[in-house]
Amino acid sequence: MSHPVEIDPILLSKVSKPARYVGGEWNSVVKDHDAVKLTVAYCFPDVYEVAMSHLGLRILYALLNERPDVAAERVYAPWPDMEEVMRSQGYPLFSLETKTPVRDFDMVGFTLQYEMSFTNILNMLDLAGIPLFAKDRGDDMPLVAAGGPCAYNAEPLTDYIDVFFLGESEESTQVLADTIIAWKEQGKPGGKKGLLKQLSQQPGNYVPSFYEAQYDAKGDFQGLTVTEPGAPAEIEKCVVSDVEHVFFPTKPIVPNIDIVHNRAVLELFRGCSRGCRFCQAGMLYRPVREKSPEHLADLAKQIIANSGYNEISLMSLSSADYSCLPELVDPQRWQADADFLALEFV
Repeated sequence: MSHPVEIDPILLSKVSKPARYVGGEWNSVVKDHDAVKLTVAYCFPDVYEVAMSHLGLRILYALLNERPDVAAERVYAPWPDMEEVMRSQGYPLFSLETKTPVRDFDMVGFTLQYEMSFTNILNMLDLAGIPLFAKDRGDDMPLVAAGGPCAYNAEPLTDYIDVFFLGESEESTQVLADTIIAWKEQGKPGGKKGLLKQLSQQPGNYVPSFYEAQYDAKGDFQGLTVTEPGAPAEIEKCVVSDVEHVFFPTKPIVPNIDIVHNRAVLELFRGCSRGCRFCQAGMLYRPVREKSPEHLADLAKQIIANSGYNEISLMSLSSADYSCLPELVDPQRWQADADFLALEFV
């Protein structure tokens, strides 16, 4: 059993915005680690205000915590003043929910949203006391995973990450959790490599230690050579075909301080109909899949009721291209309920 990190309140009061590190927000989920079968530290390699605004992390956090056998907790990069306190006082990187050291979780997952955050990932691993290189981490260390749009160009981080997840993760995350739990209950056959072999057989999972990258004389990437028997020669991204019924969180965590996007969020659709060749997201998240306005209105009412927000952000790659936008924002749709008369769409 791990012991929570206890930071001296006097030291915490000396850093900017100490509320970034205390947790306890409305709708956050706290579970007893001894009562679950899998613990996951979801890490966003940026400061609290940015990380708390990310929809993908909100979805996966709520999705896993819906399961009684899994505890998912948030970990964000500390601001430099807090990092100085942690290093000088010997505090390891910890989760917000239970203040558990990151190295004590079963899995540590990073989201790769932009390349400039890659060095933050290494810094967070170092703060956690986890060896940076995957080859230096034994079976006593957590599985280090990563996903998100930058996982499609995984090679800059392959020395540090055990497994990458390509594509949309609502369905594959459930399979991942089931696989790790079964592996643990069976006595961890084959150690961490045995688990990675199982994960490599599942759609969207790229285990870099099972491949060797090939480069030409100029240093340009040419492709991958399989080095582990049974590993697939190609890894296909995961795509959620039915976005109408896919899980979406209706109890968002309400931050203790102002964040970048401090409002409720509705995801209208995935993909983009424009197909601009310069747009990474437009290529990665195709095809276009829309949610119905009736379903969106129902989600909005649940989210507002559970959070107290009076603004909703319409979150998609090109929200104005949503085919049912006029119908969705029609005031008559909302005037039937007095609680939503002051609702604003951003």
